[in-house]
Amino acid sequence: MTDPAVPPLPAAAFRVQRPIRFSHCDPAGIVYFPNFFDLFNALVEDWFTHGLGIDYAHTILKRRLGLPTVHAECDFMRPCWMGEMLTLGVVVEHIGRSSLRLRIVGEIDGKPRLAGHLVLVTMSLESHTSVTIPDDLRSTIERYRATCD
Repeated sequence: MTDPAVPPLPAAAFRVQRPIRFSHCDPAGIVYFPNFFDLFNALVEDWFTHGLGIDYAHTILKRRLGLPTVHAECDFMRPCWMGEMLTLGVVVEHIGRSSLRLRIVGEIDGKPRLAGHLVLVTMSLESHTSVTIPDDLRSTIERYRATCD
């Protein structure tokens, strides 16, 4: 059963599984909500490197192209408990001139626990200003988006 407020992840969407650890949780044994944003960031890094085939570390360290999050939001439907295995998936909702809007869905046993959105902006790490998404990156993200549609 899916939550009608959370569109299911497309079959082709990139996913990672993360165990919910003691370090993620508050004294009640559920994930302390800011920790989800750290999990989202790790998901984006893994999506770039493993889902898109673009080495995230190389992009930052050698290419000097940053991808900072400029907006983040999340709705929590049910708590995630220590010991559970969380599946996180990413869908590209919008590709702008210099920004990407991503939908993040977190599921346990196929049931949504949380749904969020991130807006990332491509930025020169030399000038610290936004830059147009490079053509190679844009075409790779557009191909990924098309496989998820």
